[in-house]
Amino acid sequence: MEYNLYSKDSAYPCEVTIDEENGRYMIRKADTSGEIFNSAEELTTWIRANWKEGDFRSKKQYHFLMELLDEYEWEMEAGQ
Repeated sequence: MEYNLYSKDSAYPCEVTIDEENGRYMIRKADTSGEIFNSAEELTTWIRANWKEGDFRSKKQYHFLMELLDEYEWEMEAGQ
């Protein structure tokens, strides 16, 4: 899964990558720095703790990302 959303503070989109097949879990933040995680769970926890609806240009994009993360977590729990 790759998802982009636009921050109010940057011309470049924030990016979320969850790639189970290749073990890649990372984000690019509004300042274009990044974070790399060991698991999708760590990435999701970080996003929920650090990104808020008001940080982004589109509330709809932010809520859609949260829905994608909810679905992803549900699928991971169901698969275990």
